[in-house]
Amino acid sequence: MTTLLPQDVNDNPIPAMRLKQAKAHSIAFSDTSARNATAFDTGTRIISVYADAPVYLAFGGADVNATTNDHYFPSGIYYDMAIGGDDSAQFTHVAALQVSGSGTVYISEKE
Repeated sequence: MTTLLPQDVNDNPIPAMRLKQAKAHSIAFSDTSARNATAFDTGTRIISVYADAPVYLAFGGADVNATTNDHYFPSGIYYDMAIGGDDSAQFTHVAALQVSGSGTVYISEKE
């Protein structure tokens, strides 16, 4: 298969996306739900997430709030997530809530 993606030593394509300029977000989280202040760009379909402490994450619009029933995300993991595309609505915000201690979740929009 022909691809423009970089390839590993076995000639398998390596998915690679560029970080969007001026589209980095950080959310300081504690025992109260917090979300990104600026909505994701309408063209963003993938975000990368890193948290320095375990956190619950919820995805949605400008009014989204995280609870202990939302998605658990461990600390120290860099992970790419889809926030929209194809026929699904795009999420514009991420809300974060501490699991056991406060911290920061870092989010990068990709293109």
